[in-house]
Amino acid sequence: MLFLGVGMLLLALKYLEIDPVAGWPWWGVLIPFGLAAVWWTWADWSGYTKKKAVQRENDKRKARIDKSRQAMGLPTKKR
Repeated sequence: MLFLGVGMLLLALKYLEIDPVAGWPWWGVLIPFGLAAVWWTWADWSGYTKKKAVQRENDKRKARIDKSRQAMGLPTKKR
């Protein structure tokens, strides 16, 4: 996401012709978009995206269980 944000900023600076980006070649401005595509490809290929999604789901599940246990007056389990 960082690469995409940097790419959008550089694209806006190039379009609005703000120095020093106005003098850069277009390929230099578009590099962050290519890096974002490489990052997303690697993240999907390596399983990083799925691992993070499962981790978020597990954290939400634990929070729900802890909230329910607290509402019943039971101590929360330490994991």
